[in-house]
Amino acid sequence: MVTLSFWDMLIRVGVSALCGGLIGIDRGKKRRPAGFRTYMLVCVGAAMTMILGIYLAMMITGVWAEGLEGRSVSVDVSRFGAQVINGIGFLGAGTIIVTGRQQVKGMTTAAGLWASACMGLCIGAGFYLAALICCAFIILTIVVFSKLEHFILSRSRDINLYVEFENTDDLTDIIERIKQHDIRIFDVEVTKAKYSETHYPNAIFSLQLPKKKPHTAVMTAIAEIETVRSIEEL
Repeated sequence: MVTLSFWDMLIRVGVSALCGGLIGIDRGKKRRPAGFRTYMLVCVGAAMTMILGIYLAMMITGVWAEGLEGRSVSVDVSRFGAQVINGIGFLGAGTIIVTGRQQVKGMTTAAGLWASACMGLCIGAGFYLAALICCAFIILTIVVFSKLEHFILSRSRDINLYVEFENTDDLTDIIERIKQHDIRIFDVEVTKAKYSETHYPNAIFSLQLPKKKPHTAVMTAIAEIETVRSIEEL
């Protein structure tokens, strides 16, 4: 590449905004910590960083070459990109949270931000084919594969259930009800509901179901106990 024209930069920034926005739309619909604008800004910022690296390389070997004659000056175009890949981890870490129910949320969002930044670097370097392939696979992973993941997990024999009940003595009834369905109990973690307005005691059950037994059947059986206030699969 001999020059970086206005239109060339505009196209690169425009494509990065489009691709980042397409990925962020799905995350925004699902009310994730990072959505449409966040993904767009990350991708545009990464693209501009790569454009800056290319610009500096061109200026040092071109316009600034005469003034730098006799001096040992070198530029690595990929250096700015490397800092983006490292730095985006700080932003991604901010989207990862651990809920009061011991759930880790935001991992997919953080990974999507990192991949979006890498895609922006490709666009900034003018490697449009790789960027479009990357964009397609990111959208495929976030949108389509999430449904596939849900399908697989809904048929898994190993599940974790979060159950709130009125009194700690009710835990015995819940365990007996679970055993009545030939369900194996791996672990029971009993805690106080820190973030619940009712402040009911709760427990997280790690269970292994019999073959072909639906998750809903187990949850319905536990929910039929009068002292159970709420139940949720984690």
